[in-house]
Amino acid sequence: MNIDDMSLFVEVVKAKGFTNASNLLGIPTSTISVRINKLEKQLGLQLLNRTTRRVELTEVGKLYYQRALHIVEETKALHSQLDDLLDNPSGVVRVSMPVDFAYENFAPLIPKFYAQYPKIKLHIDTSSRNVDLMSEPFDVAIRFGVPQDPNLIARPLGEFQFHLYASLDYLKAYGTPTKLPDLHKHHLLAFGQGHSPSHWQLFCRKHQTTFEFEPIFSSNSLGLLQRLATQGLGVALLPDIFNISQDSKLVRIMPDYCGLSNPLHAVTSTRLLPKKVQVFIEFVKAHLSA
Repeated sequence: MNIDDMSLFVEVVKAKGFTNASNLLGIPTSTISVRINKLEKQLGLQLLNRTTRRVELTEVGKLYYQRALHIVEETKALHSQLDDLLDNPSGVVRVSMPVDFAYENFAPLIPKFYAQYPKIKLHIDTSSRNVDLMSEPFDVAIRFGVPQDPNLIARPLGEFQFHLYASLDYLKAYGTPTKLPDLHKHHLLAFGQGHSPSHWQLFCRKHQTTFEFEPIFSSNSLGLLQRLATQGLGVALLPDIFNISQDSKLVRIMPDYCGLSNPLHAVTSTRLLPKKVQVFIEFVKAHLSA
């Protein structure tokens, strides 16, 4: 069976139709139709339902697409790796990552990455949604937590530790809490969707405590919480990696208490990666470890 026809089928599905695929690939629509028909005859299965406006996958077409996508991507990666054996990695690496991580942690590393890999160009997407690595043109996604999709490959990058932080100005004005009950007297900033009351899962010498409180402010952006805590608005539970710079104006309080740690992963749709993607993941992991 011709791997090129399988690859063409994958591109038709990604483009959501013959016409879009024709425009992207520069292949006549009639040629694409003939080659897809040939593929279906070879398989003895109908992969696509065709209408005047678009094409849709049949049930067996969905299964075939998932497997074909892996085969096509791994074939491309193999060829790319062979090409890169004697050369420096090059090309565009398309990355999806959380906006807070992009601004707080990755932005300072970008000049270092370009200095080390001048032939690689980065395209960073910071939209809040989880991109579909199986059908969208992303090489890798940086995600917190452990991905649940068994079709994705997750490579650990590091573990984010959370502690309580406040600014020096805030502590001078309101005092420094030393035990949990003290926190009820303070302005607390919550990470979440605005539900009230909020809660923190805190650990002290391996003992876990659920601390419930009424926040004065809540947001689903850790970066915004850090900014407001820096401005003296209140106390926030933040990842340490946000506050390790020498010019950080935040002070860690109640050091015996910590929050739940949050793992960070580089997620891809295949194990076999082009050299440009490999070095990107290795670069991020090395600098986070440092």
